[in-house]
Order: sequence, then C-alpha cells, then structure tokens
Amino acid sequence: MATDYYAVLGVQRDASQDEIKKAFRRLARELHPDVNPDPKTQERFKEINTAYEVLSDPQKKQVYDLGGDPASGAAGGAGGFGGGFGNFSDIMDAFFGTAAQRGPRSRTRRGQDAMIRLDIDLDESAFGTTKDIQVDTAVVCNTCSGEGAAPGTSAQTCDMCRGRGEVSQVTRSFLGQVMTSRPCPQCQGFGTVVPTPCPECAGDGRIRSRRSLTVKIPAGVDNGTRIQLAGEGEVGPGGGPAGDLYVEIHENAHPTFQRRGDDLHCTVTIPMTAAALGTKVPLETLDGMEEIDIRPGTQSGQSVPLHERGVTHLRGGGRGQLIVHVEVTTPSKLEPEQEELLRRLAKLRGEERPTGQFQPGQQGLFSRLKDAFNGR
Repeated sequence: MATDYYAVLGVQRDASQDEIKKAFRRLARELHPDVNPDPKTQERFKEINTAYEVLSDPQKKQVYDLGGDPASGAAGGAGGFGGGFGNFSDIMDAFFGTAAQRGPRSRTRRGQDAMIRLDIDLDESAFGTTKDIQVDTAVVCNTCSGEGAAPGTSAQTCDMCRGRGEVSQVTRSFLGQVMTSRPCPQCQGFGTVVPTPCPECAGDGRIRSRRSLTVKIPAGVDNGTRIQLAGEGEVGPGGGPAGDLYVEIHENAHPTFQRRGDDLHCTVTIPMTAAALGTKVPLETLDGMEEIDIRPGTQSGQSVPLHERGVTHLRGGGRGQLIVHVEVTTPSKLEPEQEELLRRLAKLRGEERPTGQFQPGQQGLFSRLKDAFNGR
C-alpha cells in the first residue's frame, strides 16, 4: 500500500505549498537527529523528508495524486516499482531506455554540411591552384535576421503547453496509471509559436542563395580528396550556425599522362632502327619540353624514369616520377631495298639474338637501314 505523504506531514490533500512547507519545517525541528537521536525518530525524519520531496515538487505531486509514487526508490519500494529508482524520470528511463527531453527545444540549430564536386586538370592537382566556385546553400534571411517572424512581430508563448514545449497525458499500463510527456503538437516542442511568419523565409529563418567562394587547392590532391571549408555549409534553422562545406576533387583525364599515385606514366613509340641505334625523343612534360634519351639496344616494354617530374607529394616535400614506357614498332610491310638490308643484317649477325652491341660492319649497315626506313 502506498505511503500517505499528506498524512505523514499532517496536512490536507488540498493544502497549499506554503502549508506543506510550514508543516515540514515544524516536524523537521522536532524530529531532527541533532535534537532527538532515537532510531525510531530518525526513521520518522526520513519519512517526512521523502514526503516533502514529493509534495513540494509540482510534477512529482501530480504523479502522486494520480496514484503513482515517484519517490518509491528513495522510500524503499513503497509504490510497487521496487528499489533503485530515485524519481519518476528514472522509472521511465528504465523501461524506455532514454530520458524524455525536458523543456522547450531551441528554434536555433546547427545547419547541415554540404558538398560540391570540383573538376581540375592534372597540372592543377600536381602544383596546386586557386579556384572560384559558386555555391547554392541556405543563408540567414535578411528580412527577419533568422528570427522567422515578420518584421514588427515576434514569437509568442504557446498557450497549449504554456511555454514548456511538451504536454503530459496519463495512460494505463501494467504498472497502473503512468504519466508520459510528448512534444506539444501546437508548437512542435519549441514552447513558442510564430503567429505571423516572415513572408521571405516562411518562418524558417533562412533562404537559399548563390554565393561565390575562393578555394585554395593544395598541390598533390587526387580523385576523391575532400577539402573542408569550416562554416561555409548550410545555415541552420532559426539562423543557427552553418555547417561545413566539403569540396570533392575530380581530376580530369590527361591526353598524355596516366596518374598512379604521385607517379605519372606515358608511352612513346619508336621504330626498331631508333631502338637499335639509340635516339632522343621530344616530350612535353608538366615542366615543359624535354628530350628523352633512348639508349642503343632499347627493347620494347622498357621504361625510362625521370625523377622529380611527377605530382607533388600532398604530405611532405618532393615529387613523384615521370616514367616513360618505350614501345618499339616493327614494320609490317617492307620495300625490296629494306628487305635486302635486313637479310644482310641477319646474315652478319648469324643466329645470335640481339645484344645491343654491334660487330664490325654492322654499325654501317644499321645506319643504311635507318636511312632506308626513314625514306632517305
């Protein structure tokens, strides 16, 4: 059976808060352990403390008047809920997992993050650059300065929840009568209503607008790299702080180079005579025109590395390599003179495989072959 807290304090059920306070103070002076150390008196002192804790709190008093006992945990399980719960909120937390939000929620909230894609060229990602971008995001409404109310008006206290942002209702469950709270349906939990919303933003406190930003792209960025611009995202409802803007890098394909990490790769095609005799191949790199030295006897599939000609390392100094892959072409159709010269070369070399070294008499024949294949 639940404890009668009104009887414990010796007041009527319709007693005012002043009457409850006076009764508690009178009994506390009589039963305080410093005045009366008797063990039974101490138990009685604990009872009046518990009774006053419940009846002096309007919310706990309402729960108690509806048949619940919010102090059952502190009073030793008198309300049928068992021990361990300090108040009614603890009981709700135990059964539903989370505490209900108390009080009105703010109309001002942080905005969401935003992301845009930015296309750049290989040389821009290799050396870094600065880009001007256009961003469409929510910004603070200039008409109401984020308040959401039309000029000359303001938000008013909700008459349904009286500014609390929540309303309570009593339901029956296996626990008996339980009072639960939920956001006020009239003000959506804000505790205030806006009778005359701003005509520009419809009460949201923000509008969408296009603005220009300058983004610094660091050297070494790659596909998928995201650059964070703090506070440049969406402004929050009610003119709340803006989220962040993320710029995602997309690198355009290059006509000559393929990027692998911070290294660049390309392919140059040379005839077999140039591969055998050696040559220099002009190549337009990211740093300008350079000549690639092809050594005599170079085989198809070999590569020539050029150090510090790749992409700048994003973290740390230095750059990657430019790796030039050599592809040697073999003629598919020979003129009679070309065929004769190749046969003579094969005869001079015998059945030996090419080694890149020429025997006496072969160097001059290769020069004649080169002239023949080049049309001279």
